Amino acid sequence: MVAPDAREHRAPPEARGERLDQVLARLFPELTRSRIQGLIEAGHAQVDGKPAKASLRLKGGEQLSLVVPAPVPAVPVAEELPLAVLHEDRDLVVVDKAAGMVVHPGAGHASGTLVNALLHRVKDLAGVGGELRPGIVHRLDKDTTGCLVVAKHENALVALQKAFKTRAVEKTYLALVHGVPKAAEARIETLYGRHPVHRQRFTGKVKEGKPAITVYRVREAFEGAACVEVDLLTGRTHQIRVHLAEAGHPLLCDSVYGAGRKAKGRAEEAQEVLGRQALHAWKLAFPHPRTGKVLHVEAPLPPDFTAALKVLRGR
Repeated sequence: MVAPDAREHRAPPEARGERLDQVLARLFPELTRSRIQGLIEAGHAQVDGKPAKASLRLKGGEQLSLVVPAPVPAVPVAEELPLAVLHEDRDLVVVDKAAGMVVHPGAGHASGTLVNALLHRVKDLAGVGGELRPGIVHRLDKDTTGCLVVAKHENALVALQKAFKTRAVEKTYLALVHGVPKAAEARIETLYGRHPVHRQRFTGKVKEGKPAITVYRVREAFEGAACVEVDLLTGRTHQIRVHLAEAGHPLLCDSVYGAGRKAKGRAEEAQEVLGRQALHAWKLAFPHPRTGKVLHVEAPLPPDFTAALKVLRGR
């Protein structure tokens, strides 16, 4: 069981006159202000050893304590949700994940996830880990669309995880990015890890970390934007978003890694059409866990991505 996370901090002098929830939100940026307010209301925040309200005005210099309780395990339930299946057999299922769908239940997403949908859609689950649930082999960000493979039983899960770990899987994405890369094709190879300041982010600018390799090719160039095809040779969290952003070409609508990049003209219009990060897991190829034969799957471009391309093309 994960232990509660106890945090302490001395209120800085400049916090004088500010609300407790405002100060805590600034001291602990990895937590949203609404999350902090909820923790305060539940009695998990103290000022100089005493419970306090979110509206308390600080004087500066107080000892602030905040306890983040251990997460409550999610209990997935079957839900009838829209789910596009690209391939299914007795060992696995490959779905075309929709934008806005979280893969697995967790904090803030107890329902409406891909796992909830699979529990309803897939009738022959044998289970993994002693539980009747699908085996999530890899993940896609909430707003990323496209191919995602799921194991139906323990043996398939182990085989698929090994294939991903040994890079026996080919993963090809399509992305819309700010600006047009100077090189028509490039390989980005860095060490990779958490950002030293913004702990919810990742970066390829670290001295120590895991290797990360991304290869991209420019498919179409537009005014102020480009469509690039990306081969993901390793599977680090946010890897494509980070590597392209740090190469000077963040994804359109990426509010985390491209927040400081302003689009103009058709690129701005394309962002309005999209409303979410422009990344699509287009193709997936991997050895089948039972036969060893390579299975090729392709997810069609979603309507919002297609509409954004039309805008960029001037149609």
